[in-house]
Amino acid sequence: MRRLAALFMLTLLGACSTVDDLSPLSPSGSSSPTVAVRAPRFEDSKPHEWDSGAPWNYAVHGTDVSKYQTSVDWPTAKASGISFAFIKATEGGDRFDEYFNEHWTHTKAAGVPRAAYHFFYFCTPAAQQARWFIQNVPVDRSAMPPVLDMEWNPKSPTCRLRPDAATVRAEMTTFLQIVERHYGKKPIIYTSVDFFDDNQLSTFRGYPYWLRSVAGHPREKYGSHPFTFWQYTGTGIVPGMTGKSDINVFNGSEAAWNKWLRQNTR
Repeated sequence: MRRLAALFMLTLLGACSTVDDLSPLSPSGSSSPTVAVRAPRFEDSKPHEWDSGAPWNYAVHGTDVSKYQTSVDWPTAKASGISFAFIKATEGGDRFDEYFNEHWTHTKAAGVPRAAYHFFYFCTPAAQQARWFIQNVPVDRSAMPPVLDMEWNPKSPTCRLRPDAATVRAEMTTFLQIVERHYGKKPIIYTSVDFFDDNQLSTFRGYPYWLRSVAGHPREKYGSHPFTFWQYTGTGIVPGMTGKSDINVFNGSEAAWNKWLRQNTR
């Protein structure tokens, strides 16, 4: 009789199991899933009509924030499908985003993997900018790799320089190498279509790319250039965030995302 009872309990437990029970563990080893919602489809205040390569075909979505996204409800954003966040930390050699510390702390508390990013300023030497970033962004092995944001800023009130492509790439190299030595992780490069083309970044290899393309899949705008992240809108609507939000995807499956996190957040 005892054997029959044991078999009955095993059968009952098997019937209650789900696919999620077999999902990979988060990098910390806890049972908390790294993707709360697979392939979410967020609302958009100015949606693009995707002919092909629609972003909701990707399993893992995230956002990026700065001082313009104040007091984000990160648990709500995570529950809606935000699985990672890029957080602005610094700009140039003397500007620090006043909401960085809040976003940095609250994303970690909510279990949202995050990375700090630096907005490059063409009127300050790259080495000085790298030191400023290092001064303001703590070393956190659980964080994703740091990000260098490279784009033209024609509306800047203080600096509208547009160096030649060779100078741009040389300055990028200086910043990236200093930051990589300090944090022990190869940085990610964020860029836009015009900056990518103007500075021949198709030749600047060896780093993971986060590409902006809000009017077509990256393969339509950047050709065959590899990318790890894709920013597909700047007008998204994310629960827990007020106003328009940037939304991004990870270029890979959920399993690939879990592997990438294990490799880059330790």
